[in-house]
Amino acid sequence: MKHAVLILAFLASASAAQAECYADYKAKRDNPLQLQYGVAQVSDSACSKKAAARELAPKLKADGWTLLTVLSTFGPDGLEQRKASAGQYFLRY
Repeated sequence: MKHAVLILAFLASASAAQAECYADYKAKRDNPLQLQYGVAQVSDSACSKKAAARELAPKLKADGWTLLTVLSTFGPDGLEQRKASAGQYFLRY
């Protein structure tokens, strides 16, 4: 019984540690054409490319952007390597 409780506690802490999900994406605006590469935090339930796109598209649209594609979803370990490329669109949405 002790082992089962320890295993459940470990699994709960492991999933809490992996709870942060991010997506990098490309978006555009027309007239004049503008392109954007960005990184956004998405909910844990949207931690797939398809689900992240469903979550990000309305947020971007509200600012006049059209989502072109979600490139990938990843955990916090992938943030630093994308920060410089995303510039002002790093964690903006």
